[in-house]
Amino acid sequence: MSGSPTDPASPAPLRNPELLGRATSRLLLIDLQEKLLPHIPVSAQVVENCRRLLVGAATLGVPAWGTEQYPAGLGQTVEPLRSLLGELPEKVRFSATEALGWGTVTDCTDNRDQVVVAGVETHVCVLQTVFDLLAAGWRVSVVADAAGSRNKSDWHTALQRMADMGATITSTESVLFEWCEAAGTGEFRTISRLVTGRA
Repeated sequence: MSGSPTDPASPAPLRNPELLGRATSRLLLIDLQEKLLPHIPVSAQVVENCRRLLVGAATLGVPAWGTEQYPAGLGQTVEPLRSLLGELPEKVRFSATEALGWGTVTDCTDNRDQVVVAGVETHVCVLQTVFDLLAAGWRVSVVADAAGSRNKSDWHTALQRMADMGATITSTESVLFEWCEAAGTGEFRTISRLVTGRA
C-alpha cells in the first residue's frame, strides 16, 4: 500500500533536530594523555567510553578529532585511542578551538554543526572548549560518562555550567543510538555489541 512504513516512497519520519545525527555530527576527544589520566579516578571508564565513541563513529561515518595539551610534558594520547585517531593537534591554550582551526559555525562547509565532546579535564580544557564552541554557534553535546576530572565536584560543577550555557549533557550509549537511529542493520549490531561490552 502506498505510504506504508515499508514503502520506499514513504517520506522520512519527522526527527527532532536536537537529536544527534550521523550526517550532522563530529566527535572531539580532548587531551586523553598518558600523564593526565592516572590522576583521573574514573580514567578506565573514560578511556573505554571514548573508545566506544570512536568505534561507533567510524562505523557510522562520523568524523573524529583529538587534541593533546603540551604533549612534551603530558605525554601522548593513550592507546587504544591514539591508533583510532588521525593527526592530533598540539595546544597550549586550554580551549581546543584554536588548535583545531574551528571558527564560527558559518565557516562549516560540511553541514556538521553538532560537536560531541569528551575527554579531560572536564572543568578545564573540556569546559573552555565547549564554551568557545557555543559562542561560535556550534551545537554541542558533552558526554558525561566519557569525561573526567581529578575531583568529582569539579566534574559535576563543570557539567552544570556547560548545561547552563546551552550544551546538552548526554551519555555514550545515547550518542551511539542517536547516531545509529534504527535497529535491524549490520551497523546496529555493531553498536549493540559496543554498548554491551562485546566489541
